Amino acid sequence: MACCWSIKNPEYPERVYITTSGITALDFSTQNPNLLAVGMYNGTIAVYNVRFNSQLAILDSNETPSNHLGPVWEVKWIEREYHAGEERSENIITTSTDGKVTQWMIRKGFESVDLMKLKRIGKKPSPEQQQAQQAQQAQQQQPPAEGQAQDQGKSNVKMRGEAFISRFAGGLGFDFYPQNNNLYLVCTEEGFVHKCSCSYNEQYLQTYNGHTGPVYKVKWSPFVSDCFLTCGSDWTIRLWHADLTKPVLTFVSSTKSVNDVCWSNVCATVFGAVSDNRIEIWDLRTTNLDPVIISSVSDPETRLTTFLFTDDSSTLLVGDSSGLVTVYQLRNIAPPKDTHIQSLQDIVYPLPTQQSLAMSASTTNVAENPER
Repeated sequence: MACCWSIKNPEYPERVYITTSGITALDFSTQNPNLLAVGMYNGTIAVYNVRFNSQLAILDSNETPSNHLGPVWEVKWIEREYHAGEERSENIITTSTDGKVTQWMIRKGFESVDLMKLKRIGKKPSPEQQQAQQAQQAQQQQPPAEGQAQDQGKSNVKMRGEAFISRFAGGLGFDFYPQNNNLYLVCTEEGFVHKCSCSYNEQYLQTYNGHTGPVYKVKWSPFVSDCFLTCGSDWTIRLWHADLTKPVLTFVSSTKSVNDVCWSNVCATVFGAVSDNRIEIWDLRTTNLDPVIISSVSDPETRLTTFLFTDDSSTLLVGDSSGLVTVYQLRNIAPPKDTHIQSLQDIVYPLPTQQSLAMSASTTNVAENPER
C-alpha cells in the first residue's frame, strides 16, 4: 500500500493505492510531481498519477521480461542528458537484490536497460584465515596416512562450500553524484560500496571497503562534492571521501543496525540516522564521538526503518515497522555559520601524503628548470 499525506490532515491520507505486493521504495518525479514511482517486494515497478484516485497504475513492469527477480530496495527519478544537445529527460532508476541496477524509460513504453550487474568480488581473507588456508593446502599436498582420508574428504567438502551461491550481489541502495549524473554509488548486501558509470557497465570504477555487513544506504553530501555517508547492519555510519577506498570517520553509538541516514539540507556538518530503536542527530561541529540528539522508541517491538529531513531541515519524518509515519520538530541545533561547509571540508579532505608532496616538489623543480 502507498499513501499520499498532507501534514495539514494527519488523520487520513489524500490518496491510497493498494498493490498486489508490499511496497519497499517510492519516489516522486521532479519534472512531473504528479507521477509517483513505487518498487515492490516481488520486483515490480509501477507508476501512479496522483492527480487521480484511480487504483490502476499508468505504467507497470509486471508484464515486461526484464522485471526484477527480487525485492526493489531503491527507486529514484533521475534527470539525465544522454547525448550532447539533446533535451534532458527524466527516467526511473532502480536496484534490487537480484543484483541489477536498471533504468526504465517511461517515454518508450516502459522499456528498460541494465546499467550495471553487481558482480560479487568477495572479501579478502584475514591474515589468520590466510595462514589456515596455507596450512590446509600444505597438508593436502602430502599423502594421507591411514585413518586420515576421511577427514581430508570432509576438508575438501568444506572448501567447496565456500564458493559463491550467486554470481551477483544484491543492491540495497544507490545515489547519483550531484555534479555529474552519469556517475553513481551503489551499496550491496556483500558489504561493499561501488562507484559506477552509466556509460560503462562492465566494471566498477572504484570499490569502497569498510563495512563488515550489508550496507543499507549511501548518500552524497549536498554541500561538499566527493563526500558521502553510508550506514549498515554492522551498527556503524561511515563518512567517506571519494578518492579514498577506506572511510575517513566511523560513527558507532549503539549495538543495533543503522537502517537509514540523511544529510541536513541547511548545514553541511549535520546528518541524521535511525537504528532499530532510536533516532540520532549528529553535528560534526560539536563532536564526532556521540550524537547531539537521541530519541528512543518506547515500544521494543517497533523498528525504525526510514528517515527524511524536510527542505529547511527544521522538521524530520520517521517511518517504522508498525506502519506509522511520525513528524518531529527539530530543536536545539545551532544555526549554520558561514564556515559550516569549510568545517566539513577540513574533516573529509585528506591531508597531503609524503608521496603527493614529493610529486608536488618534483613538478615545481621541473617548472623552475624547463631545460631539464
